[in-house]
Amino acid sequence: MEFSLPAWLGGLAGAVVAVVIYVPAIRAIERHLRAKTGPATLEQRAEFEDKLSIMRRAILGIDIAALATAGYWVGHLIGAAGAHGPRL
Repeated sequence: MEFSLPAWLGGLAGAVVAVVIYVPAIRAIERHLRAKTGPATLEQRAEFEDKLSIMRRAILGIDIAALATAGYWVGHLIGAAGAHGPRL
């Protein structure tokens, strides 16, 4: 595993893209789930909010891990492509 600047910048870019995608996606999912559940008691609402909070964290964690890793690989490939070019 190589720690090059292009790879790290790719990883950072992947993490930023993950957060940008997360915000609208989680709002749409949350809206859908809230509409699906309908009216509920206070206990049911509290349980739903707890499950929703866990789901949000899991989606964000998976999203950041996957896209940061993909960004790291892309950055590494781009950085490696420049390293093997002709030298003057």
